Amino acid sequence: MKKLFFAYPGNLDTPTGGYGYDRQIIAGLRDLGWSVELISLGDGFPFPSQSTLAKSRDMLARLPEEALLVVDGLAFGTMADIASALTGRLQLVALVHHPLCRETGLSPEQSEALLDSERKALSHANHVIVTSHATADQVMDLFGIAQASISVILPGTEKHGRIQRSASEQVRLLSVGTVVPRKGYDLLFSALANLQEYDWHLDIVGGLDADPACHAALVSSLPEHRLTERVTFHGAVAPCDLPGFYRSADVFVLASRYEGYGMAYTEALAHGLPVIGSGGGAVEDTLPEDAAIYCGIEDTERLGSALKLLLSDPNARRDMAQAAEMAAAALPDWRDAATRFAGALEGAEK
Repeated sequence: MKKLFFAYPGNLDTPTGGYGYDRQIIAGLRDLGWSVELISLGDGFPFPSQSTLAKSRDMLARLPEEALLVVDGLAFGTMADIASALTGRLQLVALVHHPLCRETGLSPEQSEALLDSERKALSHANHVIVTSHATADQVMDLFGIAQASISVILPGTEKHGRIQRSASEQVRLLSVGTVVPRKGYDLLFSALANLQEYDWHLDIVGGLDADPACHAALVSSLPEHRLTERVTFHGAVAPCDLPGFYRSADVFVLASRYEGYGMAYTEALAHGLPVIGSGGGAVEDTLPEDAAIYCGIEDTERLGSALKLLLSDPNARRDMAQAAEMAAAALPDWRDAATRFAGALEGAEK
């Protein structure tokens, strides 16, 4: 039986796309016959305390010689000294969801420090696995990692078949993503403020604790945008409850500034929803033309135009929903993703 150690920051059950990817890959590898031992590295990443780093170093130093170790990039990018100490003793694989230095809201000093730390850490990895071709390009450009040392393993998508939606005069908009500046909820509110004449409601599903100041600012902006009765923050929900939000929605919209892949977009497609998306990274590549409208980066005018179209035209919603069902059928599933992940690990061992 092949054995793998999988190290991650924080709580693996955290309901975000990155942790969801980790959980699905771990489960898929186990289904394929791998032994996967989990290692929690503690909280605070990507700005861990020295105490957390010291505990992480001690835990990883106790792993057996030549052990195969995958480290989630949220932690790995801050562990340059630890990676250097493990080089040659362990087989190190970094799983990079997106470069840490590209997170929205960082100071220039924080961004530069993360860029330097992640570059050093990745230089010690035997192999790097990324979740999109766009992230692969950034890992090569930002960190100087050779293409041969990178494997792109796209997320899988669960297939849900055709979903019958009951007709309603009110259009239910859905956004799914942790409430942080990168997800662009402020941009979405600005665009929706100019669409008061239409009957709609926005449900936001995503953790509220990652950046409490961001959440507080968004809540305080609702009255000035006249959106207080039109927006509901549901917070993080259990994975088993999330499909209900997709099934109840009419349109999925996420105004991200940046995404390493954007699993919420493909999940929306799999539920037969027309999609409005924005942001740098892999977003544009993720969105199929007939089923989605891509709105660039921080372009509230384009975002507003896309929303107006789908709020005002039920035929456009219907046509895009049908295209979403067709696009979803071609997406890889999680077994495909786990099989390819296993292949990348086997290549890293050679």
